[in-house]
Amino acid sequence: MRPQLSPLSQSLAAKVILSTVLLSLVVVWLTGSALYSQLSDGIKKVSLESSLADARSVFFSTQYQLLLVDGKSNETIKKSVDEIISTSINTGTTEGARELILLKVYTKGELSKIGQKPNYSFASNGLLSSTVPQDLREEIATSESLAHRFAPLTYRAGITIDALYVGQRITIPASGEYEMFLVFTLVNQGATLDLVQNSLFLTGVVLLLLIGLITYLVVRQVVRPVRDAARVASLFTEGDFTQRLKIKSNDEIATLGTAFNEMAASIEAQIGRLENLSKVQQRFVSDVSHELRTPLTTLRMASDVIYAQRDDFDPVIARSAELLIAQIDRFEKLLQELLEVSRFDAEVAVLEPTDFDLTALVRRCVADLGVNLEGNDSQISFAVPSYPVHIRADFRRVERIMRNLISNALDHSDGKPIEIECVETGTDVAISVRDHGEGMEPASLTRVFDRFWRADPSRARTRGGTGLGLSIALEDARLHNGELDAWGAVGDGANFVLTLPRIAGNQIVARPLPVNPHRRVQ
Repeated sequence: MRPQLSPLSQSLAAKVILSTVLLSLVVVWLTGSALYSQLSDGIKKVSLESSLADARSVFFSTQYQLLLVDGKSNETIKKSVDEIISTSINTGTTEGARELILLKVYTKGELSKIGQKPNYSFASNGLLSSTVPQDLREEIATSESLAHRFAPLTYRAGITIDALYVGQRITIPASGEYEMFLVFTLVNQGATLDLVQNSLFLTGVVLLLLIGLITYLVVRQVVRPVRDAARVASLFTEGDFTQRLKIKSNDEIATLGTAFNEMAASIEAQIGRLENLSKVQQRFVSDVSHELRTPLTTLRMASDVIYAQRDDFDPVIARSAELLIAQIDRFEKLLQELLEVSRFDAEVAVLEPTDFDLTALVRRCVADLGVNLEGNDSQISFAVPSYPVHIRADFRRVERIMRNLISNALDHSDGKPIEIECVETGTDVAISVRDHGEGMEPASLTRVFDRFWRADPSRARTRGGTGLGLSIALEDARLHNGELDAWGAVGDGANFVLTLPRIAGNQIVARPLPVNPHRRVQ
C-alpha cells in the first residue's frame, strides 16, 4: 500500500522548518529585547542629559532672579515669581513638554503663622502635586544639588503619563523655602519607543518568514530525494521492480541515490531468480505429479488384479499384495495432495461455493472413516444444534478439511473418546475436533501446519499420513477467508478449530469457539 502524504507530526520537512522557526523566534525575541532595552536606555539617557541641562539653566535663572528681588516689595516679588513660572513652563529645549510644581515648605515656626506670608505654591496645567515621588522630596531636603526621578505624572483630569521629575529647593524672599520641580513629560520618547518596538516586531516577523522560506528551500533539496526513495520503495512493495531514482547531481544525495538504484537492481535480479526458481519448482512438482499418474494407473490396475486373487496365493505373497495395494492408495493420495499444493503455490486455486448442511457433511466424513456415531460404544461424540447449519462454501474443500481433522484425531487418540462440536453465529460458523490422546508440545504448535512435518515421525500409525494434510487444510480454510487454529498439551490431547464465514469470501467477525477447550464457558 502506497503511503499517503504525511501529516505535520510525521513530515520531516515540517519538523525541521518548525524547529528552525521556533529556535529563530527565541533568538529574534532575545535579540530584539536586548536591542529594545539598549535603545530605551539610550533614549532615556539622552532625554535625561538634555532635561538636566535645561533644568540647571532654569534653576540658575530662577535663583538669580530671586536674588535681584530680595528686599523688594511683595508686588515686585510676586511679579518676579510669575515671570519665573511663565519662563519655566514655556521656554527651554523641551518647550511644550515641561511642567512646573512649586510646593511650600513649612518649618515648625511657620506652621503657626500660616496665612501671614505670601504662598506661591503652584502646579501647572492642573497637575496633582501629590504625584511627586516622596523619596525625591526627601532627597532634595538634605541636598543642595539637583535630584531627579522617573515616575508617572497624573493630571486632575485623570490622565497619567511617564515623566522625569527634576527638583531643588529654592528660597523666595518674604515667603520662605519652596520645593521646585520641573517635570519633563516623556510622551515623545514613549512614541519613539513605541515606533522602535513596532519596527522591531515587524522586522522580526519578516525575518522569521524569510528564515522559514530559506529553511524550506534548503530542506526541500534534502527531503525531495528521500520522498522519491520512499515512493520507489513503496512501488517495490507493490511488485514494480523497474522503478529507479533520478540522479541529477554529484553530491552526497546523488551518491545515496546511486547506491539505492544499485540495491534496487540487485533486489530485482535476486527476486527474478527466486521467481524463476519457484516457477521451476512448481512446474517440476506439477509435471512429475501428472507424469506419475499414468504409470500409477497401470500399477493400480495390476495391483487390483493381484489383490483380487490373493486368496489363491501363498500367505506371504497375499500379505505382500495387501501391502502393495495400501501403499498404492497412499501414493495416489500423495500425488493428489502434491497437485493441490502446486495449485496453492501458483495461486490458481479457486472456490466453487455451494449451499450445504455442515453437520450432514461431518456425519458423512465420520461414516466414511468407519465410525458409527449412533452406536452406544462410538468413539466419537458430536455436539451439534438441533437444526441444520447451512453455509455457502466449497463443499469439496470443507469435506477435505474435516476428513483430515477427524482422521488425525483417530490416529492420535490412542482409543480415547473424540469430541466434535459445532457452533454458529449470525456471520460465522466454527467446528472443533478434540481428542484426548498423547497431545503435543507447545513448540510443535508452531510447526503443525508445516508441509511434510510430523510430531512423531518414528511412531507407526494405523493410518499413515503424508505430512501435507494439515497444510492443505489451512490453505483451504484461508481460501474461504476462514482460519484453522490448533491447541495441544502433552498428555491432554489436541484440539483443532475450523472457523468459516457463513458465506465464503466474507471476513470472519469473531471466534465462536476458543481453541483452548479449558477456556470455554460451561
